[in-house]
Amino acid sequence: MRKGLTFLRGAAVAACAALPLAAVAAPHANTVVASVNGEEITIGHMVMARENLPAQYKELPDDVLYKAILDQLVQQTLLKQQLHSDVPRYVELSVENEERAMLAANVIDMVIEKASGEDALRAAYDVKYSSGDGGDEFHAAHILVESEENAQDVKKELDAGADFATLAKEKSTGPSGPSGGDLGWFTTGRMVPEFEDAVLKLQSGEISAPVKTQFGWHVILLHERRKTEAPEFEEVRAQLAEELRQRAVEERVNELTASAEIERPEIEDLDPAVLKDLSLVRN
Repeated sequence: MRKGLTFLRGAAVAACAALPLAAVAAPHANTVVASVNGEEITIGHMVMARENLPAQYKELPDDVLYKAILDQLVQQTLLKQQLHSDVPRYVELSVENEERAMLAANVIDMVIEKASGEDALRAAYDVKYSSGDGGDEFHAAHILVESEENAQDVKKELDAGADFATLAKEKSTGPSGPSGGDLGWFTTGRMVPEFEDAVLKLQSGEISAPVKTQFGWHVILLHERRKTEAPEFEEVRAQLAEELRQRAVEERVNELTASAEIERPEIEDLDPAVLKDLSLVRN
């Protein structure tokens, strides 16, 4: 009787061995790779830890990086458990800020992905270059000085007939001074807004009034303005995509701001320097 049972048990084992093995589930984000005093560490945790590493660390061999990340997460878990769930206030605030920023970035990614599709890029190209040219190009020179008074003096000398290039070599503090202030040819978007606005108002051969920018005070001479040929689509694809993305994000933020109920209460005696006081967020 016992032998028969033994035979049946053996037969059952043999039959089971003949069956195909059940498929083993592939690792996923929730796959637990370690448990520290009952607290789980998953592949998802490790994936995001690797994602946030500096680029040079990501070049390490996969097995080396896997072990290093897991060791670090285990050690961090052990250390943070010493707080016994008593999370410092500054940590809570930092986590809230980080979560807010990451979620906002996620929405921005969705906005720009939708805005810069192939059809949108083609349409933007057609609108921008429908005239067949690439817009205006300018050849200008400038004299850069430190103060408005100096710029006014330069303008007076030029109005009195002084040679622009000679004066630039004598008085301009910019790197183009030694070459007579010559900036070569440039298109719109290449200069700071104040400088560009002044150039757009000039006719060839005209000299501007003093113009203030972040670099100082400029007196600008426009040598020549000309039209450029329209670029090929592939040449400006990246530029158009960036323009569409920026515009889409700005428009979306403006829409949300306009439709939101935002309150900014006046706080009496609030000194902006309060942001330097870390004692406010220490437990």
